[in-house]
Amino acid sequence: MFKFEKEQKVFNFSGIPVGGQPGENPPLMIASLFHNKDSVTKTDRKGNFDRERTKEMLRQMEQISEATGVPGMVAMVANTPDEAKVYIDFYLENTSMPFGIDMWVAEQRAKATEYVSQIGVQEKFLYNSITPWDKDIKGQVQRLKDLGIRHVVIQAFDDQDQSPAGRVKSLESIMAQGADSFDTIIVDTSVMNMPSTSFSLVANRLIKEKHGLPCGGAYSNGTHMWGEIKQKWGLDGFKAMDAVVQGMGSALWSDFNFCGPAVTAPRVFPAVASAHILLSTLVYDETGIIYDNPNLPIRKQFADFITKLQEGGSRKKGK
Repeated sequence: MFKFEKEQKVFNFSGIPVGGQPGENPPLMIASLFHNKDSVTKTDRKGNFDRERTKEMLRQMEQISEATGVPGMVAMVANTPDEAKVYIDFYLENTSMPFGIDMWVAEQRAKATEYVSQIGVQEKFLYNSITPWDKDIKGQVQRLKDLGIRHVVIQAFDDQDQSPAGRVKSLESIMAQGADSFDTIIVDTSVMNMPSTSFSLVANRLIKEKHGLPCGGAYSNGTHMWGEIKQKWGLDGFKAMDAVVQGMGSALWSDFNFCGPAVTAPRVFPAVASAHILLSTLVYDETGIIYDNPNLPIRKQFADFITKLQEGGSRKKGK
């Protein structure tokens, strides 16, 4: 269950290892900033936003990342290339974390990506994303290559077959059009709502079994779109539900997680770290392995436990 026969790819994205066998590396958390109703930035979409509060949030995210061992980055939501430039410049001045740009309109996204290339920060940039809805995937791939873009997200989803297998077919179709040629390829298996998150997780397993690629999803999509639950269960109930889904999703064959608003990092990162600690011991029970990455949450929080476990040599069935 937690060991793939297929060799698993581990990509080096701006110094962060992404991918591998379950439990090998903590999942990369990709948080959002400057989205509509962002309680941190209060942007007017013209380059005016609460810079001091945003700096504070970035420091907070860096600190919880260091404390938990869970790596983080930000995808900045922008409507125009000029708006994206303002956010990119501010971000690069205030944090060393990598980044992405979240722009739905392909033409606008392309122009913002040109700016990333112009200032020479391709190594820190995650292109989000190549999608099944793009009209000219081959052309898009070539433009990204020309700009020196190295790290990309492929979004896998099939409108006609919304099963996990449909997501695999969608990925393979996109890769066949040249999208398999980047230094880093991570696969977003498209969460549509909270209960269908399971389809995304099963697709993660299928893709890792067949292609060995890092997989994950926007597990916050399923939780934050379930808006009426705040009225039914209250804000604390929503936060509990969100933490469970984010943690469980990140533990089940996930190498990254679009985890929602950056302001939620202080509760989401510990939830994911806790789930990953349990994953580490599940992996140990199945394989006898606890991986060497010093940033594994279990190594940061339970080093003494690991030492006793390994010294005793205890494992499933006495092996």
